[in-house]
Amino acid sequence: MISRLKEKIIYGEKSSKSITRSAMLIATMGIASRILGLFRDRMLAGKFGAGDTLDIYYAAFKIPDLIYGLLVLGALSAAFVPVFTSLISQERKKEAWRLARTMLSFGILLLSVVSVLLFLFAPILVKLIVFGYDAQKQAEIVELTRIMLLSPIILGMSGIIGGILNSFKKFFFYSLAPIFYNVGIIIGVLFLTEPFGVRGLAYGVILGATMHLVVQVPEVVRCGLRFIPLFDYKSKQLYRVLMLMIPRVMGIAMTQINLLVVTILASTLEPGSLAIFNFANNLQSVPLGVFGISFAIASFPALSGLWAQNKKEEFISKFTGTFRKILFFIVPCSAMIYVLRAQIVRVVLGAGVFNWDDTTLTLSALGIFVMSLWAQSTIPLLARTFYAIHNTKTPFFIALFSEVVNVGLALFLIRDFGILGLVAAFSISASVNAALLFVMLHNRIGKFKKGRIATFALKMFIATSAMMIVSQIIKHSISDDPFGSARTFLGVFTQLITTLLGGGITFVVIGRILKIEELSHFIVVLKNKLLSKRPLAENERNEVGGI
Repeated sequence: MISRLKEKIIYGEKSSKSITRSAMLIATMGIASRILGLFRDRMLAGKFGAGDTLDIYYAAFKIPDLIYGLLVLGALSAAFVPVFTSLISQERKKEAWRLARTMLSFGILLLSVVSVLLFLFAPILVKLIVFGYDAQKQAEIVELTRIMLLSPIILGMSGIIGGILNSFKKFFFYSLAPIFYNVGIIIGVLFLTEPFGVRGLAYGVILGATMHLVVQVPEVVRCGLRFIPLFDYKSKQLYRVLMLMIPRVMGIAMTQINLLVVTILASTLEPGSLAIFNFANNLQSVPLGVFGISFAIASFPALSGLWAQNKKEEFISKFTGTFRKILFFIVPCSAMIYVLRAQIVRVVLGAGVFNWDDTTLTLSALGIFVMSLWAQSTIPLLARTFYAIHNTKTPFFIALFSEVVNVGLALFLIRDFGILGLVAAFSISASVNAALLFVMLHNRIGKFKKGRIATFALKMFIATSAMMIVSQIIKHSISDDPFGSARTFLGVFTQLITTLLGGGITFVVIGRILKIEELSHFIVVLKNKLLSKRPLAENERNEVGGI
């Protein structure tokens, strides 16, 4: 049985996989990665608190992240994967591998040149980005930025390799990569900060990026990649990638500009504001990564393949079924995070020099973030659905409008609400982005069956409301302290777990009574994965019908 399971997980099944099962694998690895990420944040918070040191660390990420977002994510999510998948599905593997080699060759060259240029101009750029910081903090940010400029080159190679594994639906090693990335950063916190100071954090990032790459190499070699440098600038497939990539890069540029605006404005606020933003964002990103991104990643190759084969009805069913599954997980998660935001912050971050002022600001930011978690979690799927139909312009213009809303609101709200104003602007603009993407996608492909949407939404509202009521009763029955007896780790942890269990059971019971299809489907899949040796029956493997 062990060898059979290993064959299924690592090398893929010969029969068709459902998106749900692929997403469960990605989500499982995602949970492990996010747990490590939370452990990483706890160590950072306990060792440095929400102060100058972490402001420097997070600010130093901005320029490397800008390169990675524009040149790697833009090429992969919008361009390379759909084109590569299309070639594979058409049995044009020779062309596919030539494209992969060309992308790797040009990618490494371009990322290296850009990184060298940014290394040289880092002092000027840092002064523009964090003009609110003093000269000493700016100098330290420059030093860390220059070290971390190696990471986009390494992650660029890893990202293209991951895109290849994605196209072949080889999700196991692809999903392991973020775990190793976090392990590298944790090693930096534990062992490199003592001898190297804050530079040890940057060295940990480089170690993590290297591990992110190395873990995927053996599997992509098994898939057939033989990396011999190839600069085929006349390739028609490369031209297709570039044409798809340009609007996506512009769209990501809007997102990166937003993050730069957050950094710029945070540099004018109290020390630790940028750290607070990142801590709260990382906490709410756990369900976002586990469910929203996992389902989007798992569905993307299937959506690209169905559209390439002109199977529109199956394409719509695949998208709508996946969309509902994301909301099924995200809506109750958002509600529970909001109810238990104080307990979550204290359990995850409440150590060392992370004090009560840091706690109250972080839990307030977290509460605002989760208001838009439904939007943040569906945007990856909505955007990838547009990319699958080779439409990158619509997501770009929607992202452009949303970022204008974001920046405008941030400039207005920061005057009265400080860092919480930045978080509120982020949440509102994300909601606008998701709503517009959904409406435009409906107009483009149609047939979303609005009646089923309304029924699903009503059932989820009832089940989630009941869960929140029961959770509040349990939480306050344990303690009347508004912070949930958060004076000791054991006390707040007990309250957190007890309330989660009570709320979760309530949601499941009400969901079964209301016959929420996604819940029934999830239970069937879970039972067969955990309790049964037999494969899923055909009717059990089928996706829940479209909206």
